[in-house]
Amino acid sequence: MLEERCDVVVVGLGAMGAATLYQLAKAGAKAVGIDRYAPPHDQGSSHGDTRITRLAVGEGAAYVPLVRRSQQIWRELEARDGDALFEQCGVLVMTSGATHTSHHGAADFTLSTIELARTYGIAHEVLTAEQLRARFPQFAPLRDDTIAYYEPEGGFVRPERCIAAQLKAARELGADVIAGVTVSAVESMGNVVRVRAGDRTVVADKVVVCAGMWSAELLGEPFKSLLKVCRQQLFWFKLEEPMIFPEVSPSFILSHGPLDTDFCYGFPPIPGEGSMKIATEQYMALSEPDSLDRTVSDADVAAMFRTHVAGKIAGVTAERVKARVCTYTVTPDYGFIIDEHPALKNVTAVSACSGHGFKHSAAIGEAVAQRCLSGKSQIDLSAFSLSRFS
Repeated sequence: MLEERCDVVVVGLGAMGAATLYQLAKAGAKAVGIDRYAPPHDQGSSHGDTRITRLAVGEGAAYVPLVRRSQQIWRELEARDGDALFEQCGVLVMTSGATHTSHHGAADFTLSTIELARTYGIAHEVLTAEQLRARFPQFAPLRDDTIAYYEPEGGFVRPERCIAAQLKAARELGADVIAGVTVSAVESMGNVVRVRAGDRTVVADKVVVCAGMWSAELLGEPFKSLLKVCRQQLFWFKLEEPMIFPEVSPSFILSHGPLDTDFCYGFPPIPGEGSMKIATEQYMALSEPDSLDRTVSDADVAAMFRTHVAGKIAGVTAERVKARVCTYTVTPDYGFIIDEHPALKNVTAVSACSGHGFKHSAAIGEAVAQRCLSGKSQIDLSAFSLSRFS
């Protein structure tokens, strides 16, 4: 069996892992990243062409500095390689219903977003239904009592491109990437950690586990009890002709009823594609990583359109262009876990993203790298400690 030595091993090279490996290499550490597939790939949580990014994060104040820094890092990576990663097209967060909808633990997601923007001086507008219809006619069918938050500095990032850019930069800075190999064990032994992957063993001072839906299996308790895997479906619907979408259209989040399930999100049409991506979230049906159903049926497509698009978003047909499946690995309070393993010395867990992690991932990678190498991070990560579940 081959055995090698390094400073830090990163297990899982999706959103969080790719960012962490890049920042470790950038800081001069000898780092090794391992993934069971060849990232960027479509087998986990970090795919689907687009991910919303916004500065006023309705999930809570602890996320604001992370998304601010992440947006700066996307721009730094764009300047490095010239590839477009962050599209600053704006974000709409809307409530269109008699009862305001909770989401990710926030009792009223839209109003929570507005309050955070006011508190942190984030540029925004609060729009009435009439103003919304005039500026963004695709939302003309919404109720007269709709309230909308518009953030011009938000938009979307491209997850596959972001991961690829960070892994490319990490390699150029000296990191080693081991792809297509499954990690079978993470073992703390004195002051070092052994990571077993295929016929290789990597011995490191520190290990960061960013394995998404495979994290609980690798980390054991308390993660097995805390983390659940929820299968999600992503849909791309064909647009009507002629297209009614303005030239600059925002990403959006729409709460349209009294239940947590009365919620969807979507993106502006990508030039040349003739479709719009829209999705919802579910947290009731649980999945196992190795038996995940990756098919999307015609009945699923029809139900999505009927429930979340028809009568709410104009200019979109019921015709499927494509559909994909991804997973959310979710904690009981929908917050992240970024903390030392309570039983495995020198092992840090970075999971779970709970469905809203990509926008923060670049800064989390930087903060985790700082903690590994110096013992502390510039951005406070204490809100994501395991202790809150004690």
